[in-house]
Amino acid sequence: MVKLTLIARVTDGLPLAEGLDDGRDLKDGEFYKHYIIEGCVYYLTMCDHAYPKKLAFQYLENLKNEFERVNGAQIETAARPYTFIKFDTFIQKTKKLYQDTCTQWNIAKLNDELYEVHQIMTCNIQEVLGVGEKLDLLKEEAIIDTFTIVEIMLECNRYLSTRKEVSEMSSRLTSEPIYADNARDLN
Repeated sequence: MVKLTLIARVTDGLPLAEGLDDGRDLKDGEFYKHYIIEGCVYYLTMCDHAYPKKLAFQYLENLKNEFERVNGAQIETAARPYTFIKFDTFIQKTKKLYQDTCTQWNIAKLNDELYEVHQIMTCNIQEVLGVGEKLDLLKEEAIIDTFTIVEIMLECNRYLSTRKEVSEMSSRLTSEPIYADNARDLN
């Protein structure tokens, strides 16, 4: 549940608008603080621990869009605190929309967010699978290349063995006096 909303100017900390739940003092440790900074404006909300983070940021985004639309041109020239106190009416209306996390509207917003996350994850998984398929193809090519290298090495080994046999025969022939003269002519 949204307890406090504050809109302030970043450059000097001047509070521009505020929406307080019921005027009670709020203890810091009891709530989560969520904020966004857009341009020179700081949007802060304090919510119960159980309040969904996504919903809190959607709430702030909704306030930001409306505040900029209505008061955007006057933000820099505001000279006194709470210049836009009338914006509290919009804050209160918007807060009511976001109060109950189980309302159909809030569930639809959360489902939209989940759908977007689902789409992103699906794309990422497809990319990973595509990389896996490419790696499989590279692996197959590497195996084929390995077999080709082994065949070439076997062929070289056969050639070297044949040369060795020829060399040994040539040595035997040159060592025997009968064939020595003829073998020297062959070399």
